[in-house]
Amino acid sequence: ESIDLGEIMFSLCYLPTAGRMTLTVIKCRNLKAMDITGASDPYVKVSLMCEGRRLKKRKTTTKKNTLNPIYNEAIIFDIPPENVDQVSLSIAVMDYDRVGHNEVIGVCRTGIDAEGLGRDHWNEMLAYPRKPITHWHPLLEVR
Repeated sequence: ESIDLGEIMFSLCYLPTAGRMTLTVIKCRNLKAMDITGASDPYVKVSLMCEGRRLKKRKTTTKKNTLNPIYNEAIIFDIPPENVDQVSLSIAVMDYDRVGHNEVIGVCRTGIDAEGLGRDHWNEMLAYPRKPITHWHPLLEVR
């Protein structure tokens, strides 16, 4: 049974001529509280994956003490058109901790090896180049 970890809204936009993909992390809602205070200090970590290997990673700023952070931060990856059908993005919402380890609140994937909405979102991005496509994605537990 899945516990509700919250949702993330992001847009994907691909520019085939420039070979550039922009993922804009817009916001999250109803994140699971990770701290004893009943809140979290969330940031979003995005990894560009190819055949199970991480090629690049980027992250947003950390939003303090909130379960509904608003980011509006663009993360840009250079992906040549001939490689766009070989990569996927692993998106993790993390809780920043000053002591100990940063914990994963939840993850979602988008790209060629994602399933359901993650794959649909990716295919929609490829079908409408140069147009940002925005969706909410539910966060899943890390397997």
